[in-house]
Amino acid sequence: MTINSAKLILTLSPDYTHLASLRDGSRELLVATQPQLFNLRARRPDGEPVYFSSDEAMVTADNSIITYAFENLRVKLTLDGGNSICWRIAVENRSDLAVEYIDLPNVRFAGRLKQNGGDCAIVSSYNEGLYVDDSAKKGSMTAPEFPSQGGYMMYPYMLSTPIMMWLYGESGILLSVEDKAASPCGLDFCCGDDSTEFRIRLFLGGEPGGDIANDVAVKWTRFDGDWTDGAAIWRDRLYRLTDNGNETTAQFSAKYLSDIALPDWYKNDMPLVLTYPVRGIHDMDKMNPNKLFPYINALPYVDEFARRTGAKIMVLLMHWEGTAPWAPPYVWPPYGGEEGFREFMCELHRRGQLLGVYCSGLGFTEQSNLIAEYNLSDRISSERLDRGFCLAPGGKLIHSRICTGQRSGYDVCPASEVGKKLLDDALKPLLASGVDYVQALDQNHGGGMYFCYAPDHGHPPVPGSWMTKASRELLDGWKKSCPDTLLGCESAAAEPYIADLRLSDCRYELCYFLGSPIPLYSFLYHRWLHNFMGNQVCCPVGYTTEGLCMRIAYSFAAGDMITLVLNDDGEIMFHWGMRDFSRVPDRDTVIDFCAELTRWHKLYPALFYNAEMVKPAKYDCDEVEIGMLDGSTRYERALFSTAWKLDPVASDGRCRTVQLFVNHTSEPRLCKVELDNSASHRGIFLRGADGSLTKIDPRVGFTVNSYSCAAIEY
Repeated sequence: MTINSAKLILTLSPDYTHLASLRDGSRELLVATQPQLFNLRARRPDGEPVYFSSDEAMVTADNSIITYAFENLRVKLTLDGGNSICWRIAVENRSDLAVEYIDLPNVRFAGRLKQNGGDCAIVSSYNEGLYVDDSAKKGSMTAPEFPSQGGYMMYPYMLSTPIMMWLYGESGILLSVEDKAASPCGLDFCCGDDSTEFRIRLFLGGEPGGDIANDVAVKWTRFDGDWTDGAAIWRDRLYRLTDNGNETTAQFSAKYLSDIALPDWYKNDMPLVLTYPVRGIHDMDKMNPNKLFPYINALPYVDEFARRTGAKIMVLLMHWEGTAPWAPPYVWPPYGGEEGFREFMCELHRRGQLLGVYCSGLGFTEQSNLIAEYNLSDRISSERLDRGFCLAPGGKLIHSRICTGQRSGYDVCPASEVGKKLLDDALKPLLASGVDYVQALDQNHGGGMYFCYAPDHGHPPVPGSWMTKASRELLDGWKKSCPDTLLGCESAAAEPYIADLRLSDCRYELCYFLGSPIPLYSFLYHRWLHNFMGNQVCCPVGYTTEGLCMRIAYSFAAGDMITLVLNDDGEIMFHWGMRDFSRVPDRDTVIDFCAELTRWHKLYPALFYNAEMVKPAKYDCDEVEIGMLDGSTRYERALFSTAWKLDPVASDGRCRTVQLFVNHTSEPRLCKVELDNSASHRGIFLRGADGSLTKIDPRVGFTVNSYSCAAIEY
């Protein structure tokens, strides 16, 4: 069987069990040896897994439909061409099995990555955007299993968008999953010396004995250009989504998001986030009050940073819970009582500042490892709260793997009546408190719940679209109860949850372990929301002022709010979780850099709220060395640059494009820009420090001052 799509020609093996060839013109994109076309897993009533693969089936083909027959199970694959190569599956189930997932299509692309002498690279939506061009960075895939972990390459979790890209030369293939119900799916890859294997795992959520409908499409779409060109394909699809039921993905549409009211400060300001604990100095410390308790003890630092940077301040508290830190779901009343907490919040608001709090996700803590006396075993037993906990296959209750250093407990299933009520009741007083921001889903990366195989919660006993539906209903209810409070999660909100989670804790620093961060999330979604830099826990960048300023510059260029982590002496730390306070960045340099970036925000306020990121013009500048904690060295451009299409349009009716350049180094840097003839004909203007515009020749170049910005308009 051969399928034609754009410039791609796909051929299946004669027995339909493997991919045989994928050609782009004269270039063969696949290695000779391919994995099975698909693998499927189902569960018996007792939870035991049963596996099926394309290699083991009796296969028949009728035009574009291929049927793979097993005993009491048939997988029907529909394969079409057109603008994209499109894979759709349906399962006829005549057994007592519950169909759990299918890996489709398994593929191994040919080509060395760029750092290994080739012309290939991989793009993932992992933690706001990941670019991998070195085969040494990711040599294996992980299999999502129960009990869940937060780090799986899954959507809607740490993967905000169900897409990956394979880049080769000046072209690429966008691998995407289109599913109206936004079902969980794994989009993972592993790199070899001469090839890269991709796996798309669709969690189908089948009922025992139930069929699976043909309503999920896996698409391969060829494009020319770089990752921005591939991302634009997905973004253009989002712009076409409507709320009339014809085409909608998890309530996501331009109109739906645009109609949601947001606080004025979110639209008009770019607050500087100051985050710190009021007990202990790191996650595993003794939870005694530190120098920033009582809460009002932090006001002098708030005043200092506000005065020196000119920014609105958002205080984001850690270890503030009156129960036990990092011990969900119960957080209220605050440590020390409501009176001191409210006094602090009122003083912040009187100064025009904001208050936010970290929570700790959809878990239930049975035993805190930080506060020994916090034990809820009796409550679990007396109130039968276990009826709301996520269960393993076969209905077994197993402890969670989330934050086991801080606590021992269980994951809560919001699809169960007991679980949803438990979470709603626990968060109700906090959501009514008047705080400006609640990171309600720390540890639930992207905003989703964890796996549950319970047979009696009212959902199928395997993961599926019901999980996204349950998470969204929970978040919708929370948001309706606190319309003036923004909610967020750890890592940027995955696409189905963007409407409710409009300010989240970016974790792009984790991309350094696998490759390089790219602002894919902002490219796709910045028109509707922005996030903040996050507390940067586990950051592998070395402890230098230059390294911290690089991370600050990256966040700012992506259109996100800057975050500074403080210790209880008010000193700036490199990131949360540090225990050695003898190493700190240069305070004045960091504060002055934040002040400069705040000033640039005020020159382009629309850029940081509702502008659309576009493909930036190519530019040349110096590269600098950045040391990493493991002793290795990265080479980064001295200038980070992003481009934005701004409304309103210019006087001649055009939308303005602004390209921002952020210098994160201690030296001035020369920048030369390559623009097409049409842009050059219209004129290129450099924005000065005083806000003035001067026409320039970008080929000659311009200088960006140390720890500062420049912008060109065209």
